[in-house]
Amino acid sequence: MQAKMDQTLQIPARMRIDNAANIYPASLSKHYASLYRMSVSLTEPVDLTVLQQALLAVSERIPTFRCELRAGAFWWHLRRMDKDPEVAPAAPLNRFHFSDNGGFLYKVSADGNRIVLDVFHALADGTGSETFLLTLAGEYLRLKYGLGISYSGPVLDPSEAPDTGEVEDSFKTVFSGRKGELEKNVPAYHIKGNRLPGSGLRDIRAVLSMDAVKAVCRRMDCTVTDLLTGMMLDALQKLYRADGDNRKSSVLKVSVPVNLRPMYGSRSVRNFSSYVNLGLDVRTGYLQLDQLVRLVKMQKRTMLRPENLEPKIAANVELEESFAVRMLPLMVKKPIIDYINRQHGDIYCSQTLSNLGEIRLPEEMKPYVKEFDFVLGCQRGNSGAFSCAGYDGKLFLHLSRNIYGAEYEQFFLDRAQSLGILSEVSHHVLA
Repeated sequence: MQAKMDQTLQIPARMRIDNAANIYPASLSKHYASLYRMSVSLTEPVDLTVLQQALLAVSERIPTFRCELRAGAFWWHLRRMDKDPEVAPAAPLNRFHFSDNGGFLYKVSADGNRIVLDVFHALADGTGSETFLLTLAGEYLRLKYGLGISYSGPVLDPSEAPDTGEVEDSFKTVFSGRKGELEKNVPAYHIKGNRLPGSGLRDIRAVLSMDAVKAVCRRMDCTVTDLLTGMMLDALQKLYRADGDNRKSSVLKVSVPVNLRPMYGSRSVRNFSSYVNLGLDVRTGYLQLDQLVRLVKMQKRTMLRPENLEPKIAANVELEESFAVRMLPLMVKKPIIDYINRQHGDIYCSQTLSNLGEIRLPEEMKPYVKEFDFVLGCQRGNSGAFSCAGYDGKLFLHLSRNIYGAEYEQFFLDRAQSLGILSEVSHHVLA
């Protein structure tokens, strides 16, 4: 126990939020926050008492999930709280007020058989939150059924001490001191539609056969992300052709987040991801799906080369570390960061695709876990986003949107049906 306590003391009680997280509190408003939801569906209804026990243990193991967001004179910080997180009632995926949530930047709830995790993006990216949720599910199953779990991958052992590498700002560790160059982009086509009231969010959950998806990928010699991105661009082309606005941009782009951990050996459970914007300018002509997939594959391979990916990441770190920026009071920085994000963020992409990849669990957990879902919350600059994860032979894909019409999503689903990969579709109101 003493060894655990000593290592825990190495975790700072107050940490600057990571480089990628700065845009999220800057854009925070009364009605908007960058949120996403993950859930694990179990074979039996969730026992709330046991889930609360598991939450207390896992939030100590991953201590950034015991922090609140505080505004300092110059930057935002994560500060450890002495209070315990509590399992919340099931609720829509809406902007929640942190003060009403004990100050915590996430909520854990249960809905029937599901353990649900809603996260404010300033705390962690999808990979970091996946680690928290799967570790929580593992601890719940251990307490509930007495499982002996062979901890591996994203499922951490709650009895172990927190590790400083898991809470580091890997952007600073890897890119601090490097010279960078901001990426050059042009505004992309955006889907128009009547916004849902408030922060309304609709979701189409599509379950794809993983075997069928992989068969198509083998035929096209591509990854699952390449295929889905190509299908999204294919649907965007159809929508663009039907759009009668002559002033619209002819650039169709899908923004794909990239997990940087495998590239740089990071174990951080905070934010450590970048992105690539993949697509085409239809002024040069419309492409068939196989051509779109080849284009995406080629672009992604080029953009993920270190000489192309690293300068834009280093540029953001360099900007944050510059003396002039550091000395600006936070009350001045916040609207500037928000303005830059509005002008240089979603404006350059038509849609987003976030793929967590294949969810891998210890063998002892698999009989108890049926499904894994991942859905992005209401987007501020775009009409919607796609997100997915694979588990147990299925790809769980969510098509979320903040507008009434679903013509774009239907084009995508029609293509999935024609490829023979679509197994199930359901419609949901999330907020």
